[in-house]
Amino acid sequence: MIYRRVLMKLAATGVVCASAVALAACTPSPQKADSNAITPVVTTTQEKAIRTKIIKAINKADAARDTNALKEQMLGPALEVRTSQLKIASATNNLDSSTAIPQSLSQSVVSTSQTWPRNLFAITTVTDTQQSQRLLVLEQQKATANYKVWGLVRLMPGVQMPKFKVATIGSTQGDAQTSGLKATPAEVAKRYADVLENGAKSKYANDFADDAFRTNLQTLTDSVQQAIAQNEGMQSQTYTAHTKDIKVLETADGGALAVIQIDSVWTRTAGGDRQSLPASDSEKALFGDTKATSALEVDYVNEVAIYIPKVGSSEKIRTVGAERQPVAVEAK
Repeated sequence: MIYRRVLMKLAATGVVCASAVALAACTPSPQKADSNAITPVVTTTQEKAIRTKIIKAINKADAARDTNALKEQMLGPALEVRTSQLKIASATNNLDSSTAIPQSLSQSVVSTSQTWPRNLFAITTVTDTQQSQRLLVLEQQKATANYKVWGLVRLMPGVQMPKFKVATIGSTQGDAQTSGLKATPAEVAKRYADVLENGAKSKYANDFADDAFRTNLQTLTDSVQQAIAQNEGMQSQTYTAHTKDIKVLETADGGALAVIQIDSVWTRTAGGDRQSLPASDSEKALFGDTKATSALEVDYVNEVAIYIPKVGSSEKIRTVGAERQPVAVEAK
């Protein structure tokens, strides 16, 4: 099909692909702000030991293509994304290099919360292949539980990360930070989902600075639409933000960094008697031997890291990192 060839061409040229938006490049290291004298829940040495053990276990699960083993090390959107990546790797005999998690860090931020869940934030260095830094969010759900990776996001090329109030993130976990920001994390999640779905037509479009994730998605959508129109077909994408579980990190300037899960469904329908087929190797792997029909529905998990300025700031809300992964492909 024409729109299938368009997708494959875009992926081959490095503009974008159906399975993930490319965010490879070296990203400037964030700067640390002075911390307050509040005792963190773990020491720097303990944080490194926790993170190193988890990454080694994930690497072992990757090598074995063991999705069950992942459940001991990951949860939330990170688990959904990695499970899909391993299913695809099992089918294609290739684990995409975008899954790499560097062991070395640019910065870590440890929680001071005396209640649970507790979160640890870490920003890695670039990968061995010079792909962008990763933002890791580790969560401990209760006192007797081990830390697991909840979020894993690639930072965008050339992004300027905010400074962090290193010792105060315990007061701003979840959606607790509702005052002093241009919008609450939950509001930002819903607004960004609306912008992803409606583009420039969204009433919230001007709230956000331009970002590579949104630009690449729009390029892909426009290209596919042109091809589908020639085949008398149609497409639609819907985006739904998770607002109940958002990881929030207070920044030194009174703003916040929010890590958010946004689920999306991309439906493509072929015109006439044509079949709607998977448009990438990732989609093919997830689709398997399913019988094709005129309509195809692809479910995505989108992880985004968004900086929210404080009230009164002249800055716009801006996305600093994103991860997009197909997790299911079905004929409809």
